[in-house]
Amino acid sequence: MKPLIVLLITFTFALFVLKLVQGKYNIACSARIAMSIMLLFTALGHFLYTDGMAMMIPDFIPLKKELIYFTAVVEILAAIGLHISQFRPITAWLLMLFFILMLPANIKASIEQLNYQTGTYDGKGLTYLWFRIPLQVLFIIWVYISSIKHK
Repeated sequence: MKPLIVLLITFTFALFVLKLVQGKYNIACSARIAMSIMLLFTALGHFLYTDGMAMMIPDFIPLKKELIYFTAVVEILAAIGLHISQFRPITAWLLMLFFILMLPANIKASIEQLNYQTGTYDGKGLTYLWFRIPLQVLFIIWVYISSIKHK
């Protein structure tokens, strides 16, 4: 829920700031700014909640903490890449793939009722997926429209 709130508030703020600066609404740029801020916000979570997020990764995958740090770096690089025109399309496609690849970790956390922030098993469970799966779809559509369809 927090990433969605960050995304929507930042989008609204960027929309009005760009209107003041450019004299017109720039929806695609505002959407990219909002996605970048949201990615930086979630990357921060990877550093703050490393142990709990490592618990989300399936057991057969080694180097869980390192993978959490790596995905944080990926999110930071994606946040930057969305604003560099020659890297924007490849960044967008890779980011959409990244969102798809994160889904199994979210499913595992949901099934196990994992609370990644505390590293305990008192999370929201399967009801979390009713929010998380549409949220992942929203992120994918958001990136596609703002970074590929409207360059």
